[in-house]
Amino acid sequence: MAETRSEGMDEIGGLDLEPEVAARVAALMAGIQAQSVRVGVIGLGYVGLPFAVEKGKVGFSVLGFDRQQARVDRVNQGRNYIGDVADAELAALVAAGRLRATTDMAQLADMDVLVIAVPTPLNKNLNPDLRHIEAVTRDIARHLRPGQLISLESTTYPGTTDEIMQPLLEAAGLRAGTDFFLAYSPERVDPGNQRYSTCNTNKVVGASHPASLALATAFYRRTIQHVVPVGSAAAAELCKVFENTFRAVNIALVNELTLLCDRMGLNVWEVLEAAFTKPFGIMPFYPGPGVGGHCIPLDPHYLEWKAREFNFNTRFIALAGEINRHMPEFVVEKALRLLSDRGRGLQGSRILALGVAYKQDVDDPRESPAGEVIRLLEARRATVVYHDPFVPRFSEFGLDLQSLPLTEAEVRQADLVLVLTDHSTVDYAMVVREAVQLLDTRNATRRVPGPKPSVVLL
Repeated sequence: MAETRSEGMDEIGGLDLEPEVAARVAALMAGIQAQSVRVGVIGLGYVGLPFAVEKGKVGFSVLGFDRQQARVDRVNQGRNYIGDVADAELAALVAAGRLRATTDMAQLADMDVLVIAVPTPLNKNLNPDLRHIEAVTRDIARHLRPGQLISLESTTYPGTTDEIMQPLLEAAGLRAGTDFFLAYSPERVDPGNQRYSTCNTNKVVGASHPASLALATAFYRRTIQHVVPVGSAAAAELCKVFENTFRAVNIALVNELTLLCDRMGLNVWEVLEAAFTKPFGIMPFYPGPGVGGHCIPLDPHYLEWKAREFNFNTRFIALAGEINRHMPEFVVEKALRLLSDRGRGLQGSRILALGVAYKQDVDDPRESPAGEVIRLLEARRATVVYHDPFVPRFSEFGLDLQSLPLTEAEVRQADLVLVLTDHSTVDYAMVVREAVQLLDTRNATRRVPGPKPSVVLL
């Protein structure tokens, strides 16, 4: 439910603020509640563009900032490029003048609220790479003025907002919590999720200054159905990395169980489905060829890196990462075993990979375990081709491949078909019928009726 005008004003009325600061806070709060503030969203990717659209839908005027001219042009033309955004909604907002985009960072000065949604990758040593956050923060600092609210949404380690962003922003003389306001609110985007979107996913908001927290909470409540305030930016940052670390650790547990079941000759999928019938004390997680996407392979390492500052060894997280990173090698090893049983090796074999996206029914191949599997297969001199209805070209991990049509002839031609992503649009019945041998790492063939002598599960 959207926050009412009196609720927001009551919240800031209870703060002990200097008169000049109180007036600044009250003015910004009034603008937020009247939806008259100008909102800037920096980074128009899978997080930023959906958020910009949601803000525009409830009546805010939104300006998107991005360094990629192609993205800016597409937004200004009303042409969508993000799967979780409805084409018609984007076009309507652009036509109505409520959403536009620019590469001109000087226009940051015209915004009342700035939301940052830029990438936070890891470097080759699995340490946080904050160059995008730092670059954007410096851009904002050059145009910073009193009365602006800045909220970081990019996933990062606890302390980034207060220890990295705040000093950069304060370098020109303005002070956080009094002159401008600074918060952290982690994105919780799940690409392809048909149930939970930006507006109905609970939103955590944290800030280390009371006025900043009150303003950020009010801002997000104008769009998000339920907002969860916490007492510091670091607490919100830790919340985000814990969420994805929780998933990474549990996926590692079932991946390790998969390795054991392979040794024992047991069907891990049968074991898991039986276990998940328990109505309490357990939560479903499933194995696969590794972990991929923008969160699970990366986020635990933010926490692992930060913990070293406190002389703390996050053994659970390190072990989970080790297990998950080993899964592509296990898949290749099992593929070799299957081929060897038929008197073949990987060298010279034709492998048809089904799916290279990191998860079902999305067009995002970032950090996909499929890339590492294909790279390892090619290193063993296998010929690898792939089919993915969502990813027509795969240029990750040093690869440059194009999706082939999935035909009966293509399936029959393969020495081994390898399911790496369980897209729901694939005709698995045909694949099972025509494949000489199929290694299914996602249990995608479970709904194909009848005997499946060609299928081997992970």
